[in-house]
Amino acid sequence: MHDDDLPRMRSDAAGQLAGENLESYSQDELMARVQLLEAEIARVKAHHAKAADHRTVADALFKPRDTD
Repeated sequence: MHDDDLPRMRSDAAGQLAGENLESYSQDELMARVQLLEAEIARVKAHHAKAADHRTVADALFKPRDTD
């Protein structure tokens, strides 16, 4: 198991947002929130893809070579 696979203790902002009461928000505020969340999803997905690519390169670099 790699250190990257271990859970990290940090605040879960997404979980806090998911539990927030939305009743007091206007339609415009809700749409602004949706746009902000969609941008954050795109940012997280991009970082995940970058990390996955980095991991693939590292795994290939340190993979034991066949000696056949």
